[in-house]
Amino acid sequence: MFDSPYESKFVDAPKGKVHYHDTGEGDVVFLIQGGGPGAYGYSNYRRNIDPIADQGRRVITIDLPGYGKSDKRTGYAGLFDPMAEAVLDIMDHEGIEKASFVGNSLGGGTSLRFALDHPDRAHKLVLMGPGGSIPMTSTFPTEGLFRMLNFYEGEGPTMEKLRKVVELLVYDPSQISDELLEERLKTAMAPQTMKDPPLRGQAHNPRNDLWRERLDELPHPTLILWGREDRVLPLDAAFILLKTIPNADLHVFSKCGHWCQWERADEFNSIVGAFLDRPY
Repeated sequence: MFDSPYESKFVDAPKGKVHYHDTGEGDVVFLIQGGGPGAYGYSNYRRNIDPIADQGRRVITIDLPGYGKSDKRTGYAGLFDPMAEAVLDIMDHEGIEKASFVGNSLGGGTSLRFALDHPDRAHKLVLMGPGGSIPMTSTFPTEGLFRMLNFYEGEGPTMEKLRKVVELLVYDPSQISDELLEERLKTAMAPQTMKDPPLRGQAHNPRNDLWRERLDELPHPTLILWGREDRVLPLDAAFILLKTIPNADLHVFSKCGHWCQWERADEFNSIVGAFLDRPY
């Protein structure tokens, strides 16, 4: 279930235990996972951790609260708030003053929430199909997001429901192995997750509408990455971020869905590395 080759580390924070992996040396980069069923940090970034660390960086890969080995946190106004707080808990525990953030979907919204709340602790942002935006013309919520949010409802998790979620995360579902699905289903059905699924009750929470906040005041160099065929958070959700964030650039991957860090891993690692190396 957690077949990571890296040593597990934990922060026993007052609001819940946080699990993460820490490898490499140099400027700190957080890899922040998406929120699909069965997701956890290493699973989302197994194709990216070593290549980014080998570029001369310290890479921290977090299990967000409610996912993997991290405790869920409750009592917050919005979905992204406890996630950003967990990142801050790791930074304070490790004595990290400033870091860059690479976030997919839920992790992208977490990166934005962190930068809004703690602008002096963030350096650069890489947002991959991030949550918190809104599409200009596409129907929303999308079918992919609807399936994700309802995964634990009704009869609860099944392999067929998981397959229907994951097939909308990628452009080419034939790349999804049975082994990957089995790993994610096992993780999604962990007792602590079944008891209180991480996305439950968040479908219509206005606190999650990060596009309404003062993104125009963010000073951080920002790279927005999107799969052209994203069926969870569609490409036209990139445009309000691109227009509003002052130092934002956009790169679009063709024939790619919601998992550009997985489907186009080699290009992704190269593009992210070049962006992080670029002086500002």
